[in-house]
Amino acid sequence: MQLSINIWSELDDTEQDKLLCRPALQNDAEMRDQVASILHDVRNAGDDAIRRMTETYDGVRIDDIRVSQQEIAAAKQQLDQAAVDAITLAINNITRFHEQQIPQPIAVETMPGVVCERVSQPLDAVGLYVPAGSAPLPSAAIMLAVPAAIAGCPLRILCTPPRRDGTADPAVLVAASMANITEIFKVGGAQAIGAMAYGTETIPKVRKIFGPGNAWVTSAKTLVSSDAEGAAIDLPAGPSEVLVIADAGASAEFVAADLLSQAEHGPDSQVLLLTTSESLAREVQSQVEEQLITLSRADIARVALESSAIIVVDSVRKAIGISNRYAPEHLILQIADARGTLADIRNAGSVFVGAWSPESAGDYCSGTNHVLPTYGHATTYSGLGVDQFMRSMTIQELSRDGLEGIGGAITALAKLEGLDAHAAAVTRRLEAKS
Repeated sequence: MQLSINIWSELDDTEQDKLLCRPALQNDAEMRDQVASILHDVRNAGDDAIRRMTETYDGVRIDDIRVSQQEIAAAKQQLDQAAVDAITLAINNITRFHEQQIPQPIAVETMPGVVCERVSQPLDAVGLYVPAGSAPLPSAAIMLAVPAAIAGCPLRILCTPPRRDGTADPAVLVAASMANITEIFKVGGAQAIGAMAYGTETIPKVRKIFGPGNAWVTSAKTLVSSDAEGAAIDLPAGPSEVLVIADAGASAEFVAADLLSQAEHGPDSQVLLLTTSESLAREVQSQVEEQLITLSRADIARVALESSAIIVVDSVRKAIGISNRYAPEHLILQIADARGTLADIRNAGSVFVGAWSPESAGDYCSGTNHVLPTYGHATTYSGLGVDQFMRSMTIQELSRDGLEGIGGAITALAKLEGLDAHAAAVTRRLEAKS
């Protein structure tokens, strides 16, 4: 099946909406009930539940779910130097970029004798989830662990599913270790989310959970985040997606490669090309077919392409408008004066500017974070950063003169709301003898 070419101006509103519609997320009531049951079991039975579920879902019995230093050392021996060097480069670049994101304290004297401050502190304990389903994701371990360490979170744990031999993926272990994770546990799926949210005999309870996962993991994160005794989560998650805006001068080969780099993520991924050139659209269509047959995950990509499209538009301005409406996780600009259009980009998780900025650079080691809002959530959510591993609080300090200066306004507002005690907290101070 070829990637379809659609002329935007020839489509009615309903057809346009359908073209931009994302694949439906798996979130049926039966699955939610099963996830809720898993969470309940983990909450009540702790490690015993984890071991039972690991044997059931992962096909392996694990007595000690904590990864030992010996296992990490063995994992390092399995990686060649090129892999270690790549992990090192990624950690270094991501560290450089994220170190600049540390929130700075502010202090403002709003009027004489009234000082207001805002300070940020790291979260006490964070849990990171790194899936290992169709492919292990050491890059996810880096993207989660680096900002957590920079924020200064004292406890940083990571859960990842075990393999059939009872070990965790060596690249994930090495990446997590090099990125200064406190502890690593061999547990996956909804049960891992439950373990981090509620704690077990071995796995400590955390305040907030980060990381991608399948529909079961996503459902578990949603459920624990709505439980007062559970844990907060990073951001809504959905399948990976990319939108490319390209003009007649773009390379069809590059565009096709960018589209396929996201299509291979999973069958529910979506890729879109918006172009001002019908000729380029046809060239990209052909390139996608040519490049597809070279991919090891071609079957997965083909399914994703069934819900993807090429859209021909009248202008780059129109393409940007459609992109803002779609709010892609990844936005690639292969157009003349790409940087000059950035001011018009309103909704995107991460933007890749120019022909030499493939999305895979951001996925791995340019320095930006690849944990991004998907499924249209880029309209309201930002990608992962250091600030999400921290919380802020405000401080105020008033002198007597300061309180006298704003006391009248406080009491007037309190009276408007019928809150006499609020007013009295001011008047009693001002009437008191110094």
